[in-house]
Amino acid sequence: MTQTSSAPRVLLAECIHEISSFNPIPTRYEDFFVNTGERMAAYHRGRGSEIAGAVGVFGGVPDLTMIPTFSARGITSGGTIPAADFRRLADEFLDEVRRAGPVDAAYFALHGAMAAENEEDPEGYLLAEARKILGERIPIVASFDLHGILTDRMLEHTDAITVYHTYPHVDFFQTGERAARLLLRLSAGEVRPVTAKVEIPALVRGDELITATGVFGRIVGRAAEIERSPGGLSAGMFIGNPFTDVPELRSYAVVSTDGDPARAEREALGLAEAFWPERRRMQARLTPLADSVRQAAELLQAGPKGTVALVDAADATSSGASGDGNAIVRELSAAGYPGRVLAPIVDPSAVEAAFAAGVGATVRTTVGGALDRRRFTPLPITAEVRLLADGRFRSESFHQEWYSGRTAVLQAGNLTLVVTSRPVHLYDRSLFYAHGQNPRDFDLVVVKSPHCQHHMYAEWCLKLINVDAPGSTSANLPTLGHTCCRRPIFPLDEPVAFQPRAKLFSRHRS
Repeated sequence: MTQTSSAPRVLLAECIHEISSFNPIPTRYEDFFVNTGERMAAYHRGRGSEIAGAVGVFGGVPDLTMIPTFSARGITSGGTIPAADFRRLADEFLDEVRRAGPVDAAYFALHGAMAAENEEDPEGYLLAEARKILGERIPIVASFDLHGILTDRMLEHTDAITVYHTYPHVDFFQTGERAARLLLRLSAGEVRPVTAKVEIPALVRGDELITATGVFGRIVGRAAEIERSPGGLSAGMFIGNPFTDVPELRSYAVVSTDGDPARAEREALGLAEAFWPERRRMQARLTPLADSVRQAAELLQAGPKGTVALVDAADATSSGASGDGNAIVRELSAAGYPGRVLAPIVDPSAVEAAFAAGVGATVRTTVGGALDRRRFTPLPITAEVRLLADGRFRSESFHQEWYSGRTAVLQAGNLTLVVTSRPVHLYDRSLFYAHGQNPRDFDLVVVKSPHCQHHMYAEWCLKLINVDAPGSTSANLPTLGHTCCRRPIFPLDEPVAFQPRAKLFSRHRS
């Protein structure tokens, strides 16, 4: 490792967030957890994050000095970031990179599916500007979510990248470890990465993307084998975030090899050609809303006793939705579903009414339709206030701090609603548990996440029904109204031709 001081210095920074272009509620600066310097280091200590994984690797190198600089993590996903808010985030990020002084290498933990009013590729912008500050000669490795959108600019300003290999994502830590090990090899001059990228004109969403069980997992497994093989440095698949409507939205195969452009190209083309024929299988099988409720009622009547999950991926806050969707709750009420129902919903006004009334009081209010008023209308309810809380809790999955704003549990007949003031991640059961509700105690639970880890619901629920409900993250992709991504693209258009071509990237130094 080339040293600018008595001990090698490695810079660490992160900016992790994804948006839905179809959510009308913008993501503001205040919607991020922001930490710098030692606060950043303390935040990641003992967690399962990418930065924590990298820190574990770097910590094993004698005399290496880690320089934590800036961390911004979305409290949840949301709408497009306004120009002024992104400018503030970017300025703070780059100021901290600049303040670090001379370093020998840099690791950036990023997502890949952000978008701002004035910048369609925020991560690429941050990497390009950081490269100007740090110089052309130091090695930079970045890690990404496989739901990222892999732009040329990202690859032009990094020496190599790593990408998650699991969905639902359980390899944050391991992805950071892989990035750190690769950065150390780069710094030591052991490897000379060359990267091939292949664009695939397809957007995918559905159960076949679950890497433990679906066809996508077999393709990602092949990428992992390439990465582990002699001369393989990194490989993976990007399937984009179908809701981040930007020009370069599509799927990508990416492979980095040690100084072997022909192999990088061959392997990336192989991954892309394995992916393309499976694109139809990798679409969600959705059940119409009324049919979903009818099936749930029939299961309740037939027995055996258990919980049915109605999966509302269209209002998935972790994918960028507003969280105030009430279509399923409305249909359950209209159909007279008799079982006990548990559902999350975002509605700041309903929460305020509950706090004004107090625990044990009865409130007449509306729920839902508070944010995305184009898709949802408020639903009137009369409910008992069962619980009030400040909305601060730890996630079940990764023990990170989550914040739903002031939160109320309302009981309206057979319906239990956990009502939050702001969206929060719902890819596990944290919100329910933190507010005294166990999904196993209910006949039906509304799950606002396309896929959770198997043990969260699938392992024990009687049935999971993927509902074709309205929302800004609907898996019924042609209904969303994309206007920016390059066309034609499957499944928004038919027919779509695919002529695979690899594009090569390399930053070899003398």
